[in-house]
Amino acid sequence: MAGRIVDLTQPLGPGTPMWPGSRPPRAVDEAAIATHSFLSRRLTLSEHTGTHLDAPSHFVDGAAGPADIPPERLVVPAVVIDAPGEHGSVLTADAVLAHETLHGTVPEGCAVLVRTGWDRHLADPDRYICAMDFPGVAVDAAELLVARGVVGIGIDTLGVDPGAATEFPVHARVTLPAGLWHLEGLVNLGALPHRGALLFVGVLPVAGGSGAPARVMALLPDAGGG
Repeated sequence: MAGRIVDLTQPLGPGTPMWPGSRPPRAVDEAAIATHSFLSRRLTLSEHTGTHLDAPSHFVDGAAGPADIPPERLVVPAVVIDAPGEHGSVLTADAVLAHETLHGTVPEGCAVLVRTGWDRHLADPDRYICAMDFPGVAVDAAELLVARGVVGIGIDTLGVDPGAATEFPVHARVTLPAGLWHLEGLVNLGALPHRGALLFVGVLPVAGGSGAPARVMALLPDAGGG
């Protein structure tokens, strides 16, 4: 297989940074090797834990859930756009247009991954959550990406909307109503080129759900760069 694989997924555990008010994931042993000759655990976790996918149903009643998203919309080319990684900063439409000037128009059917570098704070959950002042995507940028025909938007922060956007304007009014999915809590976007990677979104096909944790990986092209 050409290229190399980059894992864009954070591990799940008691220390996983969570949306304020959400409980961290919990694992309880149901069988142990010492007593049952095998290990099995019961997991309790929010659909929106760690690296996860937001389905359109997260904000749109009756819309597609994780199990309804066709596989061809989960294995797609990735476009990586750099964004400011400062507190409260946003990716704007002007920044998307500037990216396109350098790298070409964002193609229909791709996923756009917003690289802020915020995952550098994962080891310090308080700083990662940052009093809900983490970077995100501005409404005008989201509207432009919907117009380009992308299938989803991912980001290396706790959410696609900036933390201070309490009414979730991108989620509620732009992307999810248009049928896009979100990936949130990504890591290692710094290893990806601007163009050329192939994204694999291994989301749990939870029936009737609003989202689910996902194992997300990228296959890089041989030459790298972008």
